[in-house]
Formats: sequence, structure tokens, C-alpha cells
Amino acid sequence: MKIRTLVTRRQYYGMEAVALRAAMARVLSRVAGLPADAARVSRRHLYLDFGLDTVAAQETLDQMVADGLLQQPDERQADFALTERFLEFATARVVEPLPRDRARQLLGKVCLLATQINAEWKSNPLEIAALAPFGSYISQDKLLAELPLGIVVRARSPSRKARWARTVSRRDGARQIRSAVRELSTFFHIRMVSDPKLLPQPFAVVFQDSGDEGADTSPERPEPATQSQA
Repeated sequence: MKIRTLVTRRQYYGMEAVALRAAMARVLSRVAGLPADAARVSRRHLYLDFGLDTVAAQETLDQMVADGLLQQPDERQADFALTERFLEFATARVVEPLPRDRARQLLGKVCLLATQINAEWKSNPLEIAALAPFGSYISQDKLLAELPLGIVVRARSPSRKARWARTVSRRDGARQIRSAVRELSTFFHIRMVSDPKLLPQPFAVVFQDSGDEGADTSPERPEPATQSQA
């Protein structure tokens, strides 16, 4: 199951993070000990546990269904089914938002990590061509709920490949890179692509590597960029 993080001072389905998690815990207590296929909760109990009034209730439940937290009742079942995504939210960590200065520090660390990966991870068939934060990082917000990061990867250049050691698969190589970045911070929300044109605009290029020996791979100052500038 995915480990999810909720951020204080942010609304989730009309509730603060701690209040949402507490409400979900009340819902889970109703199905404790039941097999997954029997973990269903009535509309009335959901209204009670989430403290929903009649005006906002249906809209909130519809949004949870659309986001995959609940499964809509059907002809055979009159109640809502709880999903694994619901459990992710119910057991999520609650943290303070990320200050922008701290976000810049994390980007500096991930740039150094990219340099290390390209130079030293010779058994990994992939290397990092560019790093580009996007989304909330490009906004004017001083406190961020997450740090979306685009990782542009490419096949490792011949000069950086292991000559004798066995290389891992591309899938495992991508997984290794994702894992290493996530170890720096759970705020990173990673999108790995092979072409910067696949990243959401606008984004900021903070690291570029030409792939040549002796190329400048030092971290760059983040500046907003369009796809053509990446």
C-alpha cells in the first residue's frame, strides 16, 4: 500500500488533514474485522462520521467516488465500499507544509544526487538528462503541499556504462532512481519521462546534463522554462 502524506493548512474534501483522518478512522471502526469484500458503509453512517450536512454531503461523497476512495452502491449492494485508496488516506502521515526555502534546498540536493547517479551508477542503464520542478513550485505560494519534480531520463552514455558488471533492467533502473530521490524527501512527487515535452507546463529546469565527458552538471538556479527551453 502506498504511504500517503497529508499536509496541514490544506483542505481535503472540505476538512483539515487531521479532521479528515479522524473521520476516516471512525468509518474504518465500523468495518473492523470484516473481509475486504464486506467492508461497506451506509450513506447515513458516512454522513455521521464525516460530519456532513445535507447540502454538502452528496457532493463530498461524489468526489470521493470520483477520486477512488469509495465505490458507488450498485444494484446488488446498497452501501458504499471502501477501497485501498481510502485506507491510504485513513493511515496517512500528517505533516506541516514545505517552506519555499526548504524546497530550494531539496532541489539542490537532488541535483547533486543526479550528478552522482550519472557518474557512479554504472550498472543502471539510465541516467538523468534533466530535472525540472513544476506545478506548485512554479506558483507564488510560500508554503507548498508537495514538490512536483520531473525527471527526464535517457539511455546511459557509453562512457558511463559498466564494462564488465551486469546491468539491471530499465524498469529496475527507473525504480532505483525514483527510490533514491524519494529518500531525500517524501514531499517529492515524481514524474519520470523520456522527453521534457511530456512534462506539465510551466516548469523550471534546475539540472541539465549533456551526456559528454567533462560536461557541466553543476546545479543550476531554478528559472521558469517552457518545454522548448528544456
